[in-house]
Amino acid sequence: MNTHLNSNIQQAKKPIVTSHFLSDTQIAQRYGVSRQTVWRWASTDGTFPTPIKLSPGCTRWNLTDLENWEAAK
Repeated sequence: MNTHLNSNIQQAKKPIVTSHFLSDTQIAQRYGVSRQTVWRWASTDGTFPTPIKLSPGCTRWNLTDLENWEAAK
C-alpha cells in the first residue's frame, strides 16, 4: 500500500473534535428567558459557564459547558 495513502487513512481514523458555540440569543431561547437573564447569570451565578469572546462583538458559550451546567442543576 502507498505510504501516503496509508498516512491519510490513519488520519481519517482519528476522532474529530468539534465545539459548538451558542449566542446569548440561542441560550435565551434554549431556557425560555431573556438575553438579559443570560448575561445576569453570567455575571452573578458562579456556576454558570463563562462566556468566550471569539472576537470584538462576538461572545459565545460552549455548548458542552452549558450541558454540564444543566446536568449539575
